[in-house]
Formats: sequence, C-alpha cells, structure tokens
Amino acid sequence: MRVLIAGGHGKIALLLERRLAERGDQAVGLVRNPDHRADVESAGGQAVVCDLESASAEQVAELLDGADAVVFAAGAGPGSGAARKDTVDRGASVLLAEAAERAGVRRFVQISSMGAGAPPRPGTDEVWAAYIAAKTAAEDDLRGRDLDWTILRPGGLTDEPGAAGVLLAPPPVPRGKVARDDVAAVVVALLDEPRTAGMTLELVEGDVPLDRAVQAL
Repeated sequence: MRVLIAGGHGKIALLLERRLAERGDQAVGLVRNPDHRADVESAGGQAVVCDLESASAEQVAELLDGADAVVFAAGAGPGSGAARKDTVDRGASVLLAEAAERAGVRRFVQISSMGAGAPPRPGTDEVWAAYIAAKTAAEDDLRGRDLDWTILRPGGLTDEPGAAGVLLAPPPVPRGKVARDDVAAVVVALLDEPRTAGMTLELVEGDVPLDRAVQAL
C-alpha cells in the first residue's frame, strides 16, 4: 500500500511512516521544509517537499498519482496564531481532499481533535478556539466529498509509550489522553479496515486491545 501523509514531519506522521515501512508499505511524507526530508527518510518514508499553504489542488493531485490512501496529519503546530490554524488545519485539509478527488484516491483518513464538531466552550483561548473551529470546518468539508473518509479525533496527545489498550468509539467519548504512538497504530488499523469509511471516531487510552477496538466498530 502506498500512503501519502500530509504533515509528514509531525510526531504522529513520523511514527506512522515507521509503522508502515516496517510492514512493507510505502509511506510518502509531504514536508514544507526541505531540511525535514532526512527525518522522514530515517523513519522509512519517502519525503516530498510540498507547501500545502501555497500549492494548488492540481499540483497535489500529481503527487497522489499511484497512491492507495491519504492521511491528513498536518497542523499549524504550537506557537502558531489563529490565522495559520485556518490555513493549515482547515485549508490544507480541504486542498488535500480536493486533490484526492481529482486523483481518484478514495481512502482518506483525517486526524482531527476531540472538541471538534461543537462550538468552543465559553472562555476558551482565542487560538484554541480558532483551532477547534478549523478542525470542525475541515471535518464538515470532508463529509461532503465523494471519498471513503474516516475522521479520527484523538484526545490530549502524549509522547508516552503506547498503552495496553484504547477506547475507540463514535462520539461522545469521555475526554482523556492518548499516546501519539497509539494514534499512529490506530491510523494503520483504520487504513486496513475499509468498513470504517464514513465513521467519525474519538480515541483515548482505554482497556480494549487496539486490534479488537477496530474490529468492534
């Protein structure tokens, strides 16, 4: 399987690239900064330089030629303002989804966030509110497209080793934390299970082994 990953230098993406490469799949990580290519390649992926804030849908569709699936794992990242939450967390996802339609790549897994799908709570920090609004808009756009999409909303992300189990279910799921490594593992499992297309799922630590959690869906 050839999987194109937007945000290819992100922490989840690097873990995902390594997991895919270790089982013989081909991971292609899109990176904005050419200096990040080496890290993607060290994880076993193929690095392609592409700035999703300035590229056209036609340009990205060309990069998708031969791909079997797309994963949107990009984000403006900590320290970015409200404007970039919109251009990356919403705009880049919309662009990638349009490119996938143009290229005929139907399988699309979008990494979103718990909290998306509802207005930010009163008193929420302005930048966090912009982030949640951007993720919600990206989800809404994807649901309206003719793609085999799955939306995954992780809880609070940690760099801890993967847990023994997870809680993976349609919303609402109680808020909690989840290791980035478990998010990457769940994305791989979702790519392998086409029957999860059309689902919006939330993910936190739990007590169900990961493979059983996906099968139970």
